[in-house]
Amino acid sequence: MVDLDALNAIIAPEAEAMGLALVRVAFFGGESDPTLQVMAERPDTRQLTIDDCADLSRRISDRLDALEEAGKDPIDQAYRLEVSSPGIDRPLTRRADFADWAGHEAKISLKEKRDGRQRFNGELVGIDGDVVTISDKEGVEHKLPFDAIDTAKLVLTDKLIAATIPLSFDGADELEEEGQD
Repeated sequence: MVDLDALNAIIAPEAEAMGLALVRVAFFGGESDPTLQVMAERPDTRQLTIDDCADLSRRISDRLDALEEAGKDPIDQAYRLEVSSPGIDRPLTRRADFADWAGHEAKISLKEKRDGRQRFNGELVGIDGDVVTISDKEGVEHKLPFDAIDTAKLVLTDKLIAATIPLSFDGADELEEEGQD
């Protein structure tokens, strides 16, 4: 079993040293395709460039390799390292995410059922202290304890696309021209 808290403690300083905010560290894939997934972003743009991904990947690899050489490897099996931006339909993992993305559509799954439900879809109202509020399609507000949330993510909508400004449009015209042939 991989200790995600220990991995967070190792990876977060590497991201912060580059001026990045760590969004999520996850380990999945079982024995067939074990993957250490790291999502990070620049706090000012909420995005990550390919160069940022490559640089952070090298930093994490170097740090984990050094721990392995010292006999303190936090992952006792072979795995694949995946470093990426959280993307437009990003996971919501930090309290600030629920405030920052209020007004957008989200899906939230709880660790255990609450009031007979485990999944909630609707407009994210925000967070107050440790309580996340989501309003379903009928306009009913559901107040969910932050610590009860298993997973949460934004839903890709036109509103979300309009609210997300790419870092660069460089090369966009070239891709469009290629598709017109």
